[in-house]
Amino acid sequence: MLLVPAELPFPVDPEALYGRAGPWVLEIGFGDGRFLVELARLHPEWNLLGAEVAPASVSRALRRLKREGVAQARLFRGDARFLLRNLVGPRALERVYVNFPDPWPKKKHASRRLLQVPFFRLLSTRLAAGGALRLTTDHPEYFDFATAEARASGLFEVRPGPPPPETLRTKYARKWLDQSRPIFHAAFVKTAEADEAFPPIRRYPVPHALMQGTLPPAEAFTKQVETAPEANVVLLEAWQAAGGLVVLARVEEPELAQEVLLEARPSSKGVYVGLRPSCSPLVTAGVKRAVGLLVRWLEGRGLETVQRSY
Repeated sequence: MLLVPAELPFPVDPEALYGRAGPWVLEIGFGDGRFLVELARLHPEWNLLGAEVAPASVSRALRRLKREGVAQARLFRGDARFLLRNLVGPRALERVYVNFPDPWPKKKHASRRLLQVPFFRLLSTRLAAGGALRLTTDHPEYFDFATAEARASGLFEVRPGPPPPETLRTKYARKWLDQSRPIFHAAFVKTAEADEAFPPIRRYPVPHALMQGTLPPAEAFTKQVETAPEANVVLLEAWQAAGGLVVLARVEEPELAQEVLLEARPSSKGVYVGLRPSCSPLVTAGVKRAVGLLVRWLEGRGLETVQRSY
């Protein structure tokens, strides 16, 4: 039920993913999963997909879906833009719901809002002809912002109207209705398609290196940081394991953040440096950079690199 990008083709085949054909419908920011349960009850023929960035919300939604016996839903923990670009194929979605998104009300945070022209351009290539995004929010300024961005894209018609009843049964809808706050709704209907290709992220073979020398103790490790436009990499901490080192790395790339376990361990040919076998990240340019950063730290501790595969 929980999608792992490293284990999937880009894009995925919806019929293979669900084991059946059916309209593919996405909810962005599914929270505790109750709206997905409602959609499953109202539309059992739909194949449901959810995207959510908060790990705690993903855990709660998984428990709810299993408890309610919802089998036609798949969940993704991460940025919806990554999901759309990589896992969803052209014109594969029938409908998208965005219920009570974070409005990022401070002016300095406005760039973090989801519903902006670049998002609408990407979405236009993933929606089927006549498909729509349905936005429901209690935030009038964000509602005006989103409708202006949709119109500015030149790819969507904005159709304001009352929110569908099932949207008003979500957690935040109940909260705002109890406070007598107005709720705004519109359907953004696709009328044209962007001419950009929006290719998926490039995937790489597993990066590794072979070194010669003596591994330093974990106590010698200090946090390592590498910043670049394409990826920010931080080696956070290291600990001793099975005669070698295990290092926790955080890799942040556009639309994708991963925590990765690296290792440096003795082998029959020297010191192997690469991904820990129990770790299965999506191998991106940023993951390669993380391995390279660990290799450079070890070189600074006297080890010599005899082979690089990254």
